[in-house]
Amino acid sequence: MSTTTAADGTSIAYERAGQGDGPAVLLVHGITESSQTWAPITERLAANHSVVTLDLRGHGASGTADRYDLEAMAGDVVAVAMAEGLDAPHIVGHSLGGAVVSAVGAAFPVSSVVNVDQSLQLGGFKENLQPAEPMLRDPASFPAVIEGLFAELAGTMLSDAEKQRVNEARRADQTVVLGVWELIFTMSAEEINGVVEGALAGYAGSQTPYLSLFGVDPGDEYADWLATFIENSAVELWADHGHYPHLVDPDRFVQRLESFWAV
Repeated sequence: MSTTTAADGTSIAYERAGQGDGPAVLLVHGITESSQTWAPITERLAANHSVVTLDLRGHGASGTADRYDLEAMAGDVVAVAMAEGLDAPHIVGHSLGGAVVSAVGAAFPVSSVVNVDQSLQLGGFKENLQPAEPMLRDPASFPAVIEGLFAELAGTMLSDAEKQRVNEARRADQTVVLGVWELIFTMSAEEINGVVEGALAGYAGSQTPYLSLFGVDPGDEYADWLATFIENSAVELWADHGHYPHLVDPDRFVQRLESFWAV
């Protein structure tokens, strides 16, 4: 893997694959995961694109840091894009990575943004996560809580082989997870929503294509809510595909990316 340095000095590991003539693609993984999680997608995209995958701070082969907030992680992505000389890449993020690329797209020149199964209504996420906070803060119970959380998120359509592959690449560092979710634990739902709205303010007047693809239904009102911040946005649901729709059906996912980018 190659490395670059984020603005705060954190070492960020990344890889580049493919020599295709199509626009460059930058893939960003979810919490506790790594660039390796994208392997089936990277393999398929590399035939026609130059594909860059990175490990966010505290994940995979990247270094640890004092900050794990959205702004810092968006900076990790920008640092890699600049190190590789990527000119307005397509950016695709899953879970935490979906929130990260959403922030990047609001502040950095990109050709498009694809957010995979990450609702940006994070105030609602607080309600779901808060009951688990004491167990997540307890080192003794943390591993079991994380394992149970991702087992539930995987759903029923992801193959056992893919579940095993993703879990083997997982780096569940308690300090990192608590750092990422500190905003959720310490702010009110209203304050969290204000942070999200501020992060999305850069899309005002922008025509950056934005696709939010879900395997878990975000609710009937989500598309209208998202459009109030990102005018050129679309929301798509692959029913019952769980938290990893891109890994349940990687061929369909790559075809969907190509069709979205071609518009």
